[in-house]
Amino acid sequence: MTNQTFPDFDWEKVTKKGIGGGYTAAEKADLEAVYGETFAAIEEKDVVDALVVGITDREVLLNIGFKSDGIVSRSEFRDLPDLKVGDKVEVFIEKQEDALGQLVISRKKARILTAWSKIEGALETDIIVDALIKRRTKGGLIVDIFGIEAFLPGSQIDVKPIRDFDVFVGKRMEVKVVKINHTNDNVVVSHKVLIEKDLESQRQQILTNLEKGQVLEGVVKNITNFGVFIDLGGVDGLLHITDISWGRVNHPNEVLNLDDKIKVVVLDFDDDKKRISLGMKQLESHPWDSLAEGLEVGSKVSGKIVNIADYGAFLELKPGVEGLIHVSEMSWSQHLRNPSDFLQIGDDISAVVLTMDKDERKMSLGIKQMTEDPWTKQDLLAKYAIGTKHKGTVRNLTNFGLFLELEEGIDGLVHVSDLSWTKKIKHPSDFVKIGEELEVIVLELDVDNRRLALSHKHLEENPWDTFETVFEVGTVHECNIVGKNDKQVTLELPYGIEGQAGLKAIAKEDGTLGEMGEKLSFEVIEFNKEEKKIVLSHTKTWEVQKEEPKAEKKKAPAKATDKVKLPEMEKSTLGDLSALSALRDQLESEEASPKKKVVKKKTSDEA
Repeated sequence: MTNQTFPDFDWEKVTKKGIGGGYTAAEKADLEAVYGETFAAIEEKDVVDALVVGITDREVLLNIGFKSDGIVSRSEFRDLPDLKVGDKVEVFIEKQEDALGQLVISRKKARILTAWSKIEGALETDIIVDALIKRRTKGGLIVDIFGIEAFLPGSQIDVKPIRDFDVFVGKRMEVKVVKINHTNDNVVVSHKVLIEKDLESQRQQILTNLEKGQVLEGVVKNITNFGVFIDLGGVDGLLHITDISWGRVNHPNEVLNLDDKIKVVVLDFDDDKKRISLGMKQLESHPWDSLAEGLEVGSKVSGKIVNIADYGAFLELKPGVEGLIHVSEMSWSQHLRNPSDFLQIGDDISAVVLTMDKDERKMSLGIKQMTEDPWTKQDLLAKYAIGTKHKGTVRNLTNFGLFLELEEGIDGLVHVSDLSWTKKIKHPSDFVKIGEELEVIVLELDVDNRRLALSHKHLEENPWDTFETVFEVGTVHECNIVGKNDKQVTLELPYGIEGQAGLKAIAKEDGTLGEMGEKLSFEVIEFNKEEKKIVLSHTKTWEVQKEEPKAEKKKAPAKATDKVKLPEMEKSTLGDLSALSALRDQLESEEASPKKKVVKKKTSDEA
């Protein structure tokens, strides 16, 4: 072992009492003063710099210039994976000495105190802070500034809406502290304010030079059902849905997507330049200007149905060029229906140009013209000749009659008086309903005026020719009282026809009047075939019987029922009139047979 000498050390002062035992009190005081100067002046709850003097797997040994070193858990240095001996870090002094006389320090608390101090300073001085995006949260992002977690709202990330927050996680971003809530230890930061400051100068420049007709480039910022908001560089403008394309656009997202870069033209703006109207279709020529030169009235065109309204449908020949097909031009039928009965959106069809106005950029089209007009068919005169029978569908009812569709485009009128021989019909709805089928016969055909007169009752012969012989004046019939008013009553006669009688004419022999629903005998006192009118009286049936026979009475006229026995019938219809035809034929044959000649024997006087 090598001997070492210490020339400055006074070995005489080393006694058996131990080191320092040979020093006087004054010398000890001086020595303590010198020794005390080697320590740093520290206070509890202070943050001081510490020197890393040792590192183990679990702990880090730190020298803060105090009489003892501090020990801190290695877990508090996770943010410093490259920590090594000789590095300086900040620590918080919790206690100068614990129960074991050990210094207690914390780097974590030092970081928190320092961070809050820096955050408050950043808010006061409005400085830019570098932040690390840690994770996504509801409504925004969580960022790390100075070791403290802060909230970055989604609306403060950028001047334009952000749809995917995940793309920012793990990245660094410059922010500004905009709010501190010490109660909840909550910090709010913003990146948008930095962008807005950068855009302010650009915005002022755009607004200063803004004029109608100016072409600008912008980014699709937001899409709504009525249009698109375009970011022109700090200034927003509205691109209305009608100004996106010359063609029909149902929703802007059919043409544009978020973040698309497009060119637009300034259409208008208010005096404050807060509302800017933009156009995109105006950058292209109107499609009407590029129509084929040969396109004119009568030309056949093809396209797609893009819209259907109550009055018609719109056919798109090319984007921006549409023609209206009115519902009246969809079918030769005269009865207008809903356009959706003929066409659907998306149908590819052909049509004929009916009118065209290139100045107004309007066009009317027809599809019924693609087929032959039924009124111009060669077989029309033969098919609907007078006397021919047909079946049709009731399409419309009016006060004066009904319109019957025999085929598409061919309609005929059945007058209310031509519905029934026997029934008095006030309105066609009392006889038939819309949509029902009705059999008719043609009375008149006018091709030039497209008119067709039809009849339902003429399918059978006129029963009033037979009624004239059945209901002769003076004949008596059983009738039901079916109607009554202040002046007269309505009677139901056989074969379903009606007659009338005055109120005095329904007086009975006992002085009472006939009531509704009562069945009585009535005598015919008037018959008018032209007006289809029969007037009867019950009183006449019993007044004659009261007269005393002062002279030889003439034989009473035979009742119609004495001549021919009428078949018992319920309420008759046109189909039952065949019985009346047979009855008429029987009466006519009896009248035509030769009467027997009666020879009167002469008396002697006459001889």
